[in-house]
Amino acid sequence: MAIAVVTPQLITWARIRANMTPTEAAKKVNVSEGAWSSWETGTAHPTFRQAEQLAQKLYIPFGYLFLSNPPPIQSALPDLRTLQGAPASVPSPEFHDVLNDALRKQEWYRGYLEEEGAETLPLVGRFSVNAPAALVADDIHATLAISQEARPQSANWEEFLQVLMRKIEQVGVLVLRNSVVGNNTHRHLQVEEFRGFVISDEIAPLIFLNGGDAKSAQIFTLLHELAHLWIAQSGISNPDYQKRSDEQANPIERFCDAVAAQALVPEREFLSGWTANLSISQNLTILTRYFKVSQIVILRRAYTLGKITGDEFQDYYRNHAGGVGLPNQGGGDFNRNVLVRNSHTFTTTIVDAVLSGRASEREAARLLDLKMPTFDRFARWMIEES
Repeated sequence: MAIAVVTPQLITWARIRANMTPTEAAKKVNVSEGAWSSWETGTAHPTFRQAEQLAQKLYIPFGYLFLSNPPPIQSALPDLRTLQGAPASVPSPEFHDVLNDALRKQEWYRGYLEEEGAETLPLVGRFSVNAPAALVADDIHATLAISQEARPQSANWEEFLQVLMRKIEQVGVLVLRNSVVGNNTHRHLQVEEFRGFVISDEIAPLIFLNGGDAKSAQIFTLLHELAHLWIAQSGISNPDYQKRSDEQANPIERFCDAVAAQALVPEREFLSGWTANLSISQNLTILTRYFKVSQIVILRRAYTLGKITGDEFQDYYRNHAGGVGLPNQGGGDFNRNVLVRNSHTFTTTIVDAVLSGRASEREAARLLDLKMPTFDRFARWMIEES
């Protein structure tokens, strides 16, 4: 069989990028660990068929294996991630693919809106990072009508998250939420890598939430990413919820964290609602119901505003609040998952574009990460639901 004279260090690079051990990588491409090791050392080479399988299983272009040196890994967005003081990790293949997919969706949607003669959104870049966080939070309140409308519509913080996502889309921001790459349930997104990212654009801004995160964390991340748009700052985020807003490492993340906290739980309302002679648990229960946010959001606010000590915060965080709660396990109705994963607004727009002849079914299926027969069934379901 024909031998593929690949570059040994490219095989090592691909394995490390995929976060695999040699044993795991060998199993992935169905060869012995000894054979894999010989590929990495250059004492032997895979066949072309094995090299193609290697590229497919480790999610890299086949041609990369023949480069002289590993390609530089650069993100299309500013990388603002830190977690518990650690530097940001090299983007995984899963993150790389999810980001590129979101960029493709955003580019198509922007082009569609430009053809429609859409105007720029005044909310994008309305303030600078030097603005008072409370002022930006008040403007978000006014834009989304959080106090007047969103909380009374919600029975609890989980419903409040759904209401916020709808309201944010109504003001022109696409909101995508997914825990896997496209619809591939074998390629999960890791919360340790990122909680979300935002693409700032005056016409078609986009927020992506890591749906593998606990919903109690997603509600804060959603407002955090939204704050990025108010100062026109794209970025990849992974806020550290064991720290106060003013303790976040990156200045942009510090600002957006403070804005999100103020928007969800305004300081004046929080202070008037906190009762000194009640326990932490009792205060959390009361204020969670009032603000329609999770206990971890209230707990962080109490720590930030000096109602509990750092030790009390860490103790309750570890032993009572369970960190940020249970991770989202996914599942549910496939068609409705497609809407959430691709943004309700984006999905509706591209299906309408197909029906009006402005987009092909093949293009729509590709952008929604669906196969053609699946897209046809999904489009029929959407028509029936409308």
